[in-house]
Amino acid sequence: MMKKVSKKLLLSLAAILLAVAMAAPLEVYADAPYKTYTVDGYEYVTETQTAYLPYKTITKVGEEALNGPTDFTLLEDGTMYILDSGNARVVVSDLEGGLIDVFGEGTLVNPKGIYVTPEHICYVADRDAKSVFVFDESGKLIQTYGKPEHALYGSTQDFLPTKIVVNSAGTMYVICESNTNGIVQISPVEGGTFLGYFGTNSTRANLWTIVWRALQTEAQRARSQSNLPSTPTNLAIDEKGLIYTVTAGERFETLKRMNIAGINMIDPDRYDPTPAAVAVGNHDNVFMASTQGYIYEFNNEGDLLFVFGGGDDGQQRIGLSTRVEAIQIGSDDKIYVLDSEKAQIQIYEPTEFTSLLHQALYLFSKGRYTESKEPLDQVLQMNNLFSYANMAMGRALIQEEDYDKALYYARISKDFSGYSDAFWEIRNQWLKDYLVPVFLVIVAILIIKKVLQVLDRKKGILAGPRKVLERFRNRKLVKELRYMFYFMRHPIDGCYGIKREGRVSLLSTNIILVLGIVFYVINKYFCGFLLKNVREGSYDIVSDIGLLIIAFVLVTGCNYLICTINEGEGKLKHIYSSFVYSFAPYIVLMPVIFLLSHVVTYNEVFFVEFATMFMYVWILILVFLSIKEINDYSVKDTVKIIGLTLFTILIAVLLAFIIYVLWSQVFEFLQAIVGEVVYRIVSLI
Repeated sequence: MMKKVSKKLLLSLAAILLAVAMAAPLEVYADAPYKTYTVDGYEYVTETQTAYLPYKTITKVGEEALNGPTDFTLLEDGTMYILDSGNARVVVSDLEGGLIDVFGEGTLVNPKGIYVTPEHICYVADRDAKSVFVFDESGKLIQTYGKPEHALYGSTQDFLPTKIVVNSAGTMYVICESNTNGIVQISPVEGGTFLGYFGTNSTRANLWTIVWRALQTEAQRARSQSNLPSTPTNLAIDEKGLIYTVTAGERFETLKRMNIAGINMIDPDRYDPTPAAVAVGNHDNVFMASTQGYIYEFNNEGDLLFVFGGGDDGQQRIGLSTRVEAIQIGSDDKIYVLDSEKAQIQIYEPTEFTSLLHQALYLFSKGRYTESKEPLDQVLQMNNLFSYANMAMGRALIQEEDYDKALYYARISKDFSGYSDAFWEIRNQWLKDYLVPVFLVIVAILIIKKVLQVLDRKKGILAGPRKVLERFRNRKLVKELRYMFYFMRHPIDGCYGIKREGRVSLLSTNIILVLGIVFYVINKYFCGFLLKNVREGSYDIVSDIGLLIIAFVLVTGCNYLICTINEGEGKLKHIYSSFVYSFAPYIVLMPVIFLLSHVVTYNEVFFVEFATMFMYVWILILVFLSIKEINDYSVKDTVKIIGLTLFTILIAVLLAFIIYVLWSQVFEFLQAIVGEVVYRIVSLI
């Protein structure tokens, strides 16, 4: 009897719990089904701690189901205005999904965008109604704005509003479908005054497009696709009145932050081809959501902090989206993302790691560097390689004049500017401490040199060392190596010496080639931080040496082949030696450039870059003259030979690639056959 009662009691409790669950707004909780990534100082995308966790999902507002929502606004008081586009209405909700109000039915036709002021004045951009509707705090229609009656708007330009924001003065910024002139500005004065276009996207054309359009006739240009600027996809506004836009299909300036003049002030280091929405955070940060559900967080300067999320594969996992339409940030830093296909709002909450980073982000952006050190230190304890935290810590240490530690953090985060500032201070202090002693040492060396010269003239005290040095300089190999200095200054005569006088040998040529390779490797991995392009501690020396040797052999061999076909006089040895000796400026100048790279600041890097460019131009001139003189070509013939050589190199590389692909397929085929034979033998046994 007790067993029957217990069974009935359990069934009753289960029924009660099920009824409660069905009556409550649908909310789902889960762990993150995605990974979080960031970008380090070397522009590598790396995985990091989870920045945001799925908090819950709102699929119904009270008992009202959403149908194809396209936009929503979140106010500081916790009120959400959701544009329920499929039902042509506005649904007002609290943060828990509780229904507050519904309005707009019978007025709205196909609404696409919504904006609500802190006073709860609601602006709705209705595409098919070709109007912007304004509702008061009770949901009553109080104003309608149609197509601006102004010549500058364009008489043939339609008015199809899709997104809208409003500044504190009541000026509306409206994105209109197919309007490539920019964002439409409308003042509420006199029932709606057109103020002009704002933040027009720029157009870009590559060289091929420019040349092709120049060759087309007017009729062909009329039929071809016009190079018009893209229409922004979505927009947002911050408390200062700055406008943020995202534009789909763009590679440059996908995300923009514009001042009152419409000039972009942000240049994100990452972009997404299909951005859906943008929102302003609470800590001088910016959020961008892509249509596929990826959420990007940038700092005030456009540096990527996090990217997470993604598309749902049909398993309806919380935190993944199908088609994102809008994004909003709550006062508690929660992220609210509207998914139109799922007809729901997904909410993400920041982890402890992100909350600490936001705290440091806010303090750092306000110039309170010392205060930002404590949260930054906690962030780095969780992830000591997080690029932004290392950069901010380095800047904070600069403010505290701890320049040695600042250099350490700047190197980790690849913060060129911070490193330069700290290094300038260290170098300045070094000069203050050692400039006079260094000057005195130089003066002492000059005096000693002068004294030795006087004594040598009177008593010949340097005669012995001078004879030893002269014997060393006159050795055959040494003379051949020293010949590169003559070749640098007199390339025409230098080529004659290689070709007719035998002034160099294969041994000296190979030594110079090895020196060049050694200098290249040293400069690549150990040059000054401000000029290094490889990750700290990352070495691939064997591959570097192999590629350099293969490249040199390929260039020399292809050039010899082409010169032989085109009646060139140079032998393979002459061509090889002249090519190697043409790189003499690299042997002479690279050590100087290498040393200079360790003592310049960011503002002085130009001198190193100019010296490097000068060196390579010098090398190219020497290579050109060596091909001309070794083979006794004219300038015109030399240009032709260089072009044919480059073409031959391309053919050789393509042929090698084809052979590699074919051999890979043959190897896989043989491997499959061997595997099948082994399997059958084992089966028989």
